[in-house]
Amino acid sequence: MLYVVTGPPAAGKSSWIQARATARDIVIDLDLITRALTGPGAPGWNHERIAQRVAQRARYAAIDEALQHLDQVDVYLIHTLPSTKWMARYRRLEAQVVAVDPGEQIVMQRIDAMRSPEMKAVATKWYRQRSRLPRPAMPQTSRDW
Repeated sequence: MLYVVTGPPAAGKSSWIQARATARDIVIDLDLITRALTGPGAPGWNHERIAQRVAQRARYAAIDEALQHLDQVDVYLIHTLPSTKWMARYRRLEAQVVAVDPGEQIVMQRIDAMRSPEMKAVATKWYRQRSRLPRPAMPQTSRDW
C-alpha cells in the first residue's frame, strides 16, 4: 500500500509515519534524505540549494523504485504540496492520501518557535491551497499532541 502523507511543515507528518510504519516499510521523507546526504551539524530543515537539489533527485529515484515494490512492502511518502499531476498519479496507484493537520494556529506556533520564515511561507501556501480543495480530495487525519 502507498500512503501519501501531506500537511504543512511542523504538522507532525514524520511522527504520523513513525507511529505506523514498521522496520520493513519504506519511508520517503525529504528531510531525512537531506540529513542523510549532508555533513555533521547540518540543520534538520536544510535549505542549502545544492543539498536540496541532490536530495530531491534522490527522493525521485527512491519514489520510482519504491513504487515497483508495493506488492511486497508498504511505502510511506511525505509530499507536502502535491500538484494536480502528482495527485492524479497517486489516485492511479490507489494510494491512501492522508493530511496531517493539527490546525493552522498550532502549526504557526511550532514554526515561530523554530524561527523559520521558509517553513512559514510553505505552511501559508499549504493552507491557501487546502482551502481551495474539496474536502474529499485529501481526508484529514491527525492525533492529539
